[in-house]
Parts: sequence; C-alpha cells; structure tokens
Amino acid sequence: MIVELRDMPDVLPKGRRLLALDLGEKTIGLALADPGLTVATPLETIRRSKFTKDAEALDKVIAEWNVGGLVLGLPVNMDGTEGPRCQSTRQFVRNLEKRGLDMPVAFWDERLSTSAVERFLIDGADMTRKRRGEVVDKMAAAYILQGALEALR
Repeated sequence: MIVELRDMPDVLPKGRRLLALDLGEKTIGLALADPGLTVATPLETIRRSKFTKDAEALDKVIAEWNVGGLVLGLPVNMDGTEGPRCQSTRQFVRNLEKRGLDMPVAFWDERLSTSAVERFLIDGADMTRKRRGEVVDKMAAAYILQGALEALR
C-alpha cells in the first residue's frame, strides 16, 4: 500500500524498521532505519538481475531485519516533473505488490542524492573510484532514508 511519508509512522507496525531502496539500473542500494526511526544506516547493495531474483533478495532482507515499511527514492527531474525513471520506480513497487508485498511504501524525492554521496566520498572520505563504486548505492539509500526520517520529525 502506497502511503504519504508523513503517514508512515501511523501505519508502520510498532517496533518494525524502515528499509530504503535506491533503485538503479544495475544495482539496488539498501539502507535500514533503527526501530526508533532516527538514524539511517547503509546496509548492502543488490546486483540487479531478473525482477524475481531481486524481489527474493529483498524478501530475505525484510525478514532478517524485521522490516515493516519501505521508502523508495523517487528520481524526480530537476524541474520537479516525473520522467521514465520515476515510472520505472513506481512500476517496481506495483510488481512487488502483485507478488504479495504487504507493507506500507512511501516515496522520497531523491534528487541529487547519488551526486551528494559521490562528492562526500571523493572529498570527505578520499575513496578510490573502485571503492566508491562498491559503496555509493547503499550510501545513497542511507542519504535518502535519513532525509525521509528527518522529514518525519
């Protein structure tokens, strides 16, 4: 069920966590909120393949970490319009729901999240290109989730 982010605390089962997804063409970055919904932590990156395998990987994470809701980064254009990448993200959620996903899902505007994380990893963490490639997606998911958590306060 798709909900407005502001309604997520009311529909999230007590004690359950939020999982953020940063959907890319080749990977899905994952980040997890603590049960108190205050801090986002990068979790892992799933290398994308067929939808069924991607969904199965998500199922495992959801079960392992007691996830009760999802926040997906919505790649809105800089002018605020939604393009093909937003449509793809919304379709991904519809496909999860068709498959039986039964938890609240909210979208969060992710404009510039990957760019912000890349800049931090280059300037602040002085990471090599190879190492950045390994962590940028889950870090972007954490950036998205942290923004959403702060909006809930």
